[in-house]
Amino acid sequence: MSDPLPQGAVIGILGGGQLGRMLSVAAARLGYRTHIYEPGASPAGDVAHQVTQAGYEDEAALRAFAESVDVITYEFENVPAQSLDLLESICPIRPNRRALAVSQDRLSEKEFLQGLGLKTAPFANVETEADLPAALEQIGTPSILKTRRMGYDGKGQVRFSDPAQREWTGAPSVLEGFVTFTGEISVIVARGVDGAVAAFDPGLNVHEGGILRTTTVPSGVPQSLVTDAVLLAAQIVGALDYVGVMGVELFVTPSGLIVNEIAPRVHNSGHWTQAGCAVDQFEQHIRAITGLPLGDGKRYADVVMENLIGADMDRLPALLREPDVQVHLYGKAEVRDGRKMGHINRITR
Repeated sequence: MSDPLPQGAVIGILGGGQLGRMLSVAAARLGYRTHIYEPGASPAGDVAHQVTQAGYEDEAALRAFAESVDVITYEFENVPAQSLDLLESICPIRPNRRALAVSQDRLSEKEFLQGLGLKTAPFANVETEADLPAALEQIGTPSILKTRRMGYDGKGQVRFSDPAQREWTGAPSVLEGFVTFTGEISVIVARGVDGAVAAFDPGLNVHEGGILRTTTVPSGVPQSLVTDAVLLAAQIVGALDYVGVMGVELFVTPSGLIVNEIAPRVHNSGHWTQAGCAVDQFEQHIRAITGLPLGDGKRYADVVMENLIGADMDRLPALLREPDVQVHLYGKAEVRDGRKMGHINRITR
């Protein structure tokens, strides 16, 4: 195993949103600098050492970026493959390309998970609109059509309640059958360069309009399922030879856990760790990709994380006056419906 990156080393981050912003803050605490690569506006740029604003098709900018950093990571998984090819020829990328390839395509992700013997929702590949009737006949309704690539926070999705429906996403998709579940939990798991694995306690997620609203820890699920969830997440990162933090979303059902999806990055449902753990998910990711020892993920407080979405910003003065509330704002100037503007961590014990 190679030595950890030295103090002052530069971490390149693909994407300049709020996750990149919080990764940059964590990196600075550990003595590292960050260089953000982002085609558009960059909330992360406010706290980073350097920012490159350029498109993912700009080979000269990509090359200069890769040559200026010691390791590359990412805050979102939809970076074009050709851009990654160029970057990887110059600088190591962590987590690795296989993790990205699996998570970028919902069909590949489900096939990978089933190959590990893990349960997923029933699904059918829907390459074109002409494939939809057969998929609906196979999977039935209620079901949900999701674009295989891109799409997040409810975008790129069509819900089906009637087999006669014919709405189309406009791109190759996967039709998923609905799962009867009692709750959704997520595990934030990390794996280091040396293969060490550490996981945080699973959190219970509540969504509204396809967007995560709250994550509560402890989740309230039986300890046996907590253990199963952590072991399952560890199995996934081990199979991918993963380095970094991953979010694993799971449905809790009467017959056990079903994997909803994986995210090869720090995750919205892990923000609670900022108030509940000595080493939060952002520092854990920086530790992993730079070769530092992982924190153990121990939780010392009960926490409810709540996203501040759109007009929730009107509640800010009151939230700032509340005891036991930790406020995180993302520096986004424009408030829009459905836009994540920040989050709070409310310590409940």
